Amino acid sequence: MEYYTWILTFHIVAFMSWMTMLFYLPRLFVYHMENIEKKEFVEVVKIQEYKIYKYIGMPAMWATIASGITMVILNPTLLDFSINSWFYGKLTALAILVYYSFSLEKYRKQLENNSCKKSGKFFRMYNEFPTMLAILIVGYVITKTFSPLFTIIIVLLFTFISYMIMKPKKAKTDEL
Repeated sequence: MEYYTWILTFHIVAFMSWMTMLFYLPRLFVYHMENIEKKEFVEVVKIQEYKIYKYIGMPAMWATIASGITMVILNPTLLDFSINSWFYGKLTALAILVYYSFSLEKYRKQLENNSCKKSGKFFRMYNEFPTMLAILIVGYVITKTFSPLFTIIIVLLFTFISYMIMKPKKAKTDEL
């Protein structure tokens, strides 16, 4: 346990680095799709997309997972559901974040090959998921509780935000 707080510190920094990629890469996808006709711009964005995913995001994700596993090995009481139900909420959100990370690579490859059919609007909405999951994870960890009400409120809030992003804009009518 002597090194636990150092591992926890590393875990938090790795998580912050991973979240950097999760927040920024979909934003690059927005710029990519909304400027698809600007070939030189898109080529620069493709390089940025590749580097942030391969050199920042994936190493940070694996570092987060490895340090988390190390903390569980050092403190197996984290797995005691009767004491730490919040931990299972965190693990669920983590599993979704890992899936989300791999989905970003799928989209990155489609964009790299000019075969992506998603819109900039879609990526604006898709960019909301890691924020929602980060709020849930931080909420569970700080309060050391799993609150179904908190979880439902956050999910509903981000569902509403996603709807507002994706809904078609009303056509403006000329007024007399």
